[in-house]
Amino acid sequence: MNKDDLANEWQLLQIQFDSYEKFSLAIKGVSFIFFSTALFLNAITLYVMAALLVLWLQDGIWKTFQQRIESRLLQLEAFILTDNEGVAFQFNRQFLENRQSGLSLIKEYGSNALRPTTAYLHSALFFIALLNLTLS
Repeated sequence: MNKDDLANEWQLLQIQFDSYEKFSLAIKGVSFIFFSTALFLNAITLYVMAALLVLWLQDGIWKTFQQRIESRLLQLEAFILTDNEGVAFQFNRQFLENRQSGLSLIKEYGSNALRPTTAYLHSALFFIALLNLTLS
């Protein structure tokens, strides 16, 4: 396999990987603004808390997509580094071969939602909202 093909795929996927990180930060920003507005208006309700949970889980799903790209990036880097005969442009095939379904997929989303880089802001906002709700 041509190393240029592997490098081209790596570059394409790295751009996507970084893009997912930007959108994850956008989800966190929306959560923070939504929470801050509700707190400022003294409108923390169960609906606000449910919305915060939805945003948190959406971020977990987004990070799961990013993790799938990461696994292919690491594979490409190993091929490029060791001169192994890797085959470029196999992201979707590799994903389908390793795709989980049902409960396993839900567990994968949940585990990504609980990763520290995903959970730190969402959990803080949720628990502050919960505290505010119980003290009201």
